[in-house]
Amino acid sequence: MASANKVGARNRPLSPHLQIWRWGPAMLVSILHRVTGGGLSVVGLAVLLWWLGALASGPAAYATFSAVMGAWYGKVVLVGLTWAFFQHLCTGLRHFVLDMGAGYELESNARWSVLTIVISVVLTAGVWACILAR
Repeated sequence: MASANKVGARNRPLSPHLQIWRWGPAMLVSILHRVTGGGLSVVGLAVLLWWLGALASGPAAYATFSAVMGAWYGKVVLVGLTWAFFQHLCTGLRHFVLDMGAGYELESNARWSVLTIVISVVLTAGVWACILAR
C-alpha cells in the first residue's frame, strides 16, 4: 500500500512556476495588490500608531513625529503609503469587477490592469500636489 502512494506521488503533474508563465499586467497588478496590502498593514499601522502615541504624549513627542515626517525620508514614506493606498484601492475595485464575472477578456483585463497603476500614480500625484500647494 505504501509503495502505491509513492508511485502515485511521482506521477502527479508539477505545479507551474513563475518562470514558466509569461509575465503580463494582470500578474503584476495581482502581486502589487498583495504587496500594497501588506505594506499598508505593517508600515501604515506603524505610522498611525506612532502618530497617535505622539498625540497622546504631548507637544515634544508630536514635534519629533512632525520633524521626521516633514523630512525628505518621512515624505518618501508618506508618498509611498499614499500610492500603496490608491494602488490597493484600484486593484481591489478591479478584483470586485472580476468577481462579478466581467473583464476577463485578455485585452480588457490587460487594459484595466495597466489603468490601475496609472490611476494610482495620478491620484497620488494629485493628493500630494494639493498637500504641497498649501
